[in-house]
Amino acid sequence: MEKITSMTHRVFPTPNIERTSEFYEKVMGFKSVQYLDDEEPRICLYRDSTEIILTKSNGQQVIPEVKLHGHWYDAYFITANQKKLQEELKNAGANIVLQLFHTEYNHQEFVVEDIDGRWICFGLKEDK
Repeated sequence: MEKITSMTHRVFPTPNIERTSEFYEKVMGFKSVQYLDDEEPRICLYRDSTEIILTKSNGQQVIPEVKLHGHWYDAYFITANQKKLQEELKNAGANIVLQLFHTEYNHQEFVVEDIDGRWICFGLKEDK
């Protein structure tokens, strides 16, 4: 089958996009580009080939997947060196809610909780 899709971006509505952006910059290592004066205000966050787009939630609080459904993640980002990234994020003050572990579906993963309560997973399928 021909490979057609290659990348994904996440859109995160948030009650305070400036505060959330600051967290992703200082703790998660993203760079931000602000479009706050546009018709649809947003901040785009970039790290390597990952992009998160923050939008205003019109005052509504973020309800993370783990609270809505009792499990799962709000975003899953593929990363080649989970151990190095986990250490970097931990040293920057990130709340690591699940330390690096091996899943039953053959992935190495760890999970960080962002400032809005979202669970962000960083993982990669292991070849065996």
